[in-house]
Amino acid sequence: MKVLVIFCKRFSYLPASKTLIDIEDVKAGKTFSDCILAFIQVEEEDELKELSGREKKLVNHLKWTARKNNTNTVVLHSFAHLSDSKASVDYTISLFNLAQMRLQNGGYTTEQTPFGYFLDLNIEAPGFSLARIWASL
Repeated sequence: MKVLVIFCKRFSYLPASKTLIDIEDVKAGKTFSDCILAFIQVEEEDELKELSGREKKLVNHLKWTARKNNTNTVVLHSFAHLSDSKASVDYTISLFNLAQMRLQNGGYTTEQTPFGYFLDLNIEAPGFSLARIWASL
């Protein structure tokens, strides 16, 4: 799994085009302030490992990043451009849902961008060292 986390003073998205037929239709976008935006690529090799273990590793990384940036808001964004390897849609959605639940149970405000869409993104990110963190988990 590859993760690029960006601390955003402001982040917003609008659905641009749907890429998966079986995904629910989403028309509206959202805006977030002072959040961690996590670009996550779940890879094929992740499916060979226990789902709960992958979820725990991801959540621990996101919590650490959120603490370093003094925020409790985390936005999960599926981004299949950090690696050539891609996990299945079902596995990825399951991982995201479990991670969101664990973060929320830990007191974090957590949402996901619409899965299966290309999105118009607006990112306002400050330029300090821990505002951008890449990891291979």
